[in-house]
Amino acid sequence: MRLRLLLLLAVCGAAAGAAARTLSLRGRWRIRSGNGSLELPGDVPGCVHTALLQQNLIQDPYYRFNDLSYRWISLDNWTYSKEFKIPFDISKWQKVNLIFEGVDTVTKVLLNDVTIGETDNMFKRYSFDVTNVVRDVNSIELRFQSPVLYAAQQSKAHTRYEVPPDCPPLVQKGECHVNFIRKEQCSFGWDWGPSFPTQGIWKDVRVEAYNLCQLNYFTFSPIYDARAQEWNLEIESSFDVVSSKPVYGHVMVALPKLQTQQTQGIELQPGERVVELFVKINKNISVETWWPHGHGNQTGYNMTILFELDGGLSIEKSAKVYFRTVELIEEPIKGSPGLSFYFKINGLPIFLKGSNWIPADSFQDRVTSDLLRLLLQSAVDANMNTLRVWGGGVYEQDEFYELCDELGIMVWQDFMFACALYPAGQGFLDSVRAEVAYQARRLKSHPSIITWSGNNENEAALMMNWYGIHISDLPTYINDYVTLYVKNIREIVLTADKTRPFITSSPTNGAESVAEGWVSHNPYDKHFGDVHFYDYISDCWNWKIFPKARFVSEYGYQSWPSFSTLEKVMQAQCVKTQTEFYRRSRSQVVHGEGHTMGALYWQLNDIWQAPSWASLEYGGKWKMLHYFARHFFAPLLPVGFENQDVFFIYGVSDLRSECNVTLTVRLHAWSSLEPLCSRRTRRLVMKAGKATLLYKEPVPRLLKTCGTCTRQRCVVSFHLSAAGQLLSPTNYHFLSSLKEAVGLHKAHITAVISQRGDTFVFDLETSAVAPFVWLDVGNIPGRFSDNGFLMTGKTRTVLFYPWKPTSKSELERSFQVTSLTDIY
Repeated sequence: MRLRLLLLLAVCGAAAGAAARTLSLRGRWRIRSGNGSLELPGDVPGCVHTALLQQNLIQDPYYRFNDLSYRWISLDNWTYSKEFKIPFDISKWQKVNLIFEGVDTVTKVLLNDVTIGETDNMFKRYSFDVTNVVRDVNSIELRFQSPVLYAAQQSKAHTRYEVPPDCPPLVQKGECHVNFIRKEQCSFGWDWGPSFPTQGIWKDVRVEAYNLCQLNYFTFSPIYDARAQEWNLEIESSFDVVSSKPVYGHVMVALPKLQTQQTQGIELQPGERVVELFVKINKNISVETWWPHGHGNQTGYNMTILFELDGGLSIEKSAKVYFRTVELIEEPIKGSPGLSFYFKINGLPIFLKGSNWIPADSFQDRVTSDLLRLLLQSAVDANMNTLRVWGGGVYEQDEFYELCDELGIMVWQDFMFACALYPAGQGFLDSVRAEVAYQARRLKSHPSIITWSGNNENEAALMMNWYGIHISDLPTYINDYVTLYVKNIREIVLTADKTRPFITSSPTNGAESVAEGWVSHNPYDKHFGDVHFYDYISDCWNWKIFPKARFVSEYGYQSWPSFSTLEKVMQAQCVKTQTEFYRRSRSQVVHGEGHTMGALYWQLNDIWQAPSWASLEYGGKWKMLHYFARHFFAPLLPVGFENQDVFFIYGVSDLRSECNVTLTVRLHAWSSLEPLCSRRTRRLVMKAGKATLLYKEPVPRLLKTCGTCTRQRCVVSFHLSAAGQLLSPTNYHFLSSLKEAVGLHKAHITAVISQRGDTFVFDLETSAVAPFVWLDVGNIPGRFSDNGFLMTGKTRTVLFYPWKPTSKSELERSFQVTSLTDIY
C-alpha cells in the first residue's frame, strides 16, 4: 500500500494530495437597501438590524415601540456584498464550493455577477459549486427578498385552500403568513416577543477548494446491544469524490481510553458517496455512561477518525463520544386506563424537571458563548435536568448542545413548526426534507437530545379546531398534517437516527394518537402522552385545578421583570404549587390519573425585556420564580398540601437509592420571630425515585396542639434532615390567604455585606416575620444563594455570586430589600 501511494504521488503531483484549502468569508461585508439609498458596513455572521444599530442608524430595536417603528427594515429587500481575493492558486484545484452554514432566509446568490443558486430555508446548509465561476479576485452578492413579502406571496400562490392562521392576533402586532416560510417562526411576532423578521447571513460562510475528494460530514451514533451486552459505534461519513477514477485507502477509528482501534479499507467511486463504519467497543473495558444532571456523571470519550486515501490525501476529524440509551415507555398502568409516558435513561426511569427554551435574542448574532453558558448553567443551578427546545424558534447552535452534553441537561428537541397549519406542496416538502435530514445528521451524536418532536401544538390546533375549519375540510388538513410530520419528517428522522424516540407533536397522546391515525380526537387526554396547561382564571394556589397528567411539558404564569414585585410573587408561588403537585404525583394514581413523570414549565429565558412567563430575565438575571425552582426541583423535597381539611406532607426523591430521613414540622406565628411549636418524626424511609407519604394530620388538630394558632395567625414550615444535617430546602404551607394574615407587621430588614473570596456575604436582620423577602442589587450581574424566601427568624445569611468583578461598596450602593408587607 505504501509503495502504491508513493507512485500515485509521483504521478499526480503534490497538489493532488494536499489537504483542502478553506477561506472564511466571515467579517465585514457591505449592506445596501433595495433602492440603494442606504449603504453601510455589516458583520457576518449578522443581520441588517444589528448592522444598522452598530452604525447608529437606528436606536435599540427593543426600546419602547421600535418594533413597530422599524417595520420598514423587514419590508425592504436588502443586499449583502463583498469583494475577496483567493490566497492560493485556484487553478490547481479540481473543485471549489461556496458554503453557507445558515442564510436568513430568501436570497439569490451571485458570484462575479453569475447566479449560482438560491436560498429559501433558514435551517439548511447550502453548498454551491463555483468551480467554473470563481477567480483570483471575486465579488459575491446575496440579494435578499423581504421575508414578510415572500411569505405573503407564497400564501397567495397557494390557491387551492387556505392554510391558517393568516396572521397573529392583532394585539401581538406581528406579521402574517409565517407558516409559508422556513424561518424562525417567532420572528414574525409571538405573545412573549416582538416582530423582527430579520435578513442576513446568520452563520459561517466559506470557500472550500479540494482535489480527489472531500469529506462533507461525518456523524455517529453509539448503539447498545442488549443481548451481547456491548456497545458499538455506527459512523456515517459523506464524501464528494471529484476524481474521475475510484479513490482507495483506509480509515482508522480510535478511542484510546476505551482501548478501541479499528482499521478498514475503503473504496470511493466518483460522485457523492457515503461510507458506513461499524466499530465494536472493546468488551474488556468498562464503558461509563452519560447521565442527566443529578443522576451521575457526564462521561465522554475522545475519538479520532483518520482517512488515508490515494494521492497522499489525509483527512482527520475528532469528536467526543458519549454512551447512553434512551427509551420512551408507553405501557399500561395498574389501576388506570391509558398508558404511561416517561423516559428511561440507561434503563433508569427519570422524572424530567425543567423548562422550555426559546431563542435568547431576536438577533441570533447577539447570542454569545458567554450568554449560552450563563443561561444553561442557571438551569443546572436550579436543579433542572431538562430543557425543551421549543418549535417556534431555531435549532440551536452547536455550542448549545455541547454545553447541554457537558452539563447533563436533557433536551426535548422540537422541529421548527409551531401553532399553525402548514402547506404540504412538493416544493415546501422538499425544503423541509433537506432541513430535517441536515439537522438530524448535525445533532444526533449529542446524548443530551433524548427525543425528537415533530411540532409544537399543531395536533391540538388541528383537532381542537383553533382556526375554525369547516368539518367538511378537516380530512384535507389531516392529510396534510400526516404527510408533513409522519410521511416526511418522521420517516427521515427514524432512517437517520435509531437511538431515540420520535413523537409527532407536543402535546400528543403518543401511542394513542398513532392508533387514531396520528391525530387524536382529544390531544389533551390526561391518560396518555404529554399535556400543556394554562389557566389564568382559577386560583393557582389551589392544586386541584391542575391536570393530573402523565407528563406536563408546558405550564406557567406571566410576571414583570425586576422593576415590579407583586407579579413576581404571584408567578413564583403559582408555578411552585403546580410543580410540587406534579412531583408528588409521580407515584400516585387517583381515579385513574397520575403517574406524572415530567414537569417542564413555560419558560426558562426571555427574548427581550418585557413581562413574560420566563424565570430568567433577558440577559440572565434570576426572577423570583427561578429561585423558587431551585427549591421545588431539589432532588429531595418535602411537599405539603391540604385536602378536605387534612394536611399532608409527601417526600419526593429523585435519588437512585433509598434514604432515611427525619421530618421536622414547625408552626410559626406571623407576630413572632420564634417558632411556637416544633415536632420531629421518627426516622422515615424514602424510596428511590418515588413520592412517599411522610405526614398526615387534620389541620384543626395540628393547630390545637400549638397554643393560640389559628389559620390566620400561623404558617407551617417543614424540612428533611438526617444526623442533624439538612437534606432538603425548608418548605412552607400557608394556612390562609396572606391578605387575611393576623399579626403580620411591616418588616424592617437590614443587611451587613462582607466579602469572602469571590463571593459576598449578606447577613440579614429583620424586625418581624417577612414573607417573600426579595434582595436586589440593581444592574450588578450575579445571583444570590436564595431569594424570595419566607424569613421566620431574626437573622439569615445569604450569599451573592457575582458574574463580573464588583466590590462591597458597589453592592452597598445598589442594594435594596423588600418583602410582601412593603407593597400592601
